Amino acid sequence: MFDTLFHYPRVYERHCKGPAAKERELFLTHYARGGSPHSTLRHLASELLLIARRLDLDGSRAITLEEIEIAADCWVADQRRHHRIEAARCSHDRFVRTATDWLRFLGRLQEPEEEPAPFAELIRDFDRYLREERGLSPRTIYNRCWHVQTFLLWLNAQGCGLGERLLEQVDAFMALKQTQGWCRVTMATAARALRSFFHYAGEQGECAPSLAAGIEGPRLFSQEALPMGPKWGEVQQLIASTDTDRPQDIRDRAILMLLAVYGLRSGEVIALTLDDVCWEQDRLHVRRPKQRCQQEYPLAAEVGEAILSYLERVRPRAHSRALFLTVRAPLRPLVAASLYHVVSTRLKALNICCPRRGPHALRHACAMHLVAEGLSLTQIGAHLGHRSAFATRTYAKVDLAGLREVADFALGDLL
Repeated sequence: MFDTLFHYPRVYERHCKGPAAKERELFLTHYARGGSPHSTLRHLASELLLIARRLDLDGSRAITLEEIEIAADCWVADQRRHHRIEAARCSHDRFVRTATDWLRFLGRLQEPEEEPAPFAELIRDFDRYLREERGLSPRTIYNRCWHVQTFLLWLNAQGCGLGERLLEQVDAFMALKQTQGWCRVTMATAARALRSFFHYAGEQGECAPSLAAGIEGPRLFSQEALPMGPKWGEVQQLIASTDTDRPQDIRDRAILMLLAVYGLRSGEVIALTLDDVCWEQDRLHVRRPKQRCQQEYPLAAEVGEAILSYLERVRPRAHSRALFLTVRAPLRPLVAASLYHVVSTRLKALNICCPRRGPHALRHACAMHLVAEGLSLTQIGAHLGHRSAFATRTYAKVDLAGLREVADFALGDLL
């Protein structure tokens, strides 16, 4: 690895003969396989050599975080004495971060012992119950456990346990979250999660069995909200803004088209792999986690061209089979938060205002466009991957202009 990074004999010899040369080379090789460019690897190699000289790496003993902090402080102090450093805090943090990542990779970092989170074992059992007995989707399980853990951490901070006056504590927690800005939908979701948890805890004898029935959230009205997405013309403007040669724009163009044309959820986009695009048959295979099935779509020409352009011009070579990766190293598959950033920042840059600014806004826009084109709710539901037409009914309310024309029509003219 060193011979590919350094061509000057003295520099090459310095890195080869420095302490922990084999361990440093292993870490550099790991980064190189992740797609890091040579410039990044050269900087990293210099940092690793500096760290290896400052830490006592003889033998195989584990290095503590305290030792790393002390070494970083000593190095920063030396640099200050020689007037070689300005951003001392940043350099200190970079020293600690690189050393920690390297030693953790080698298995030689002594991690601090963390105190177990309150009720951690009970939450793990609840997670297993939702997964094995209830058969809920991973996303639903995560959301429910997150709400439960949020409440239990707050409960522990109050010095309380799963004992008496628990309903009063739940009410106090919900009231606090309402003052902190939680909307009615979030409050109702939290109440549903807590009801499920305390129903399980009651069966396990951790609390009163009747406690779950006393937890109530705000009332929600079926189909009370209109779809909250941009207009189709704004969606076209959003996609057109990515028609550049920038690598990030080329990748984001393919993502935005999948979100807008097929109405995919963010989790369905990030779950796509290279094998899900069938070029021979012009088909796109999408895994639907809610339905626990796979749906097949015809690959639209423009969408296929956008994906092909990304694969040929932007996507780096990597071991991962995920379709969409980060543009810069370290290379890794995108996550849901990445897609939210892609959509929200571009909507904001174009001054497109809509209640929702994430990927789901484009799903709403897709459905509203299909309604405007005259497709039936059954067809729209099939396109969006809904289990039944009930979930699609909200999109029947989007043609407000047409409804207003009906309301303004003089019924007397019919007589």
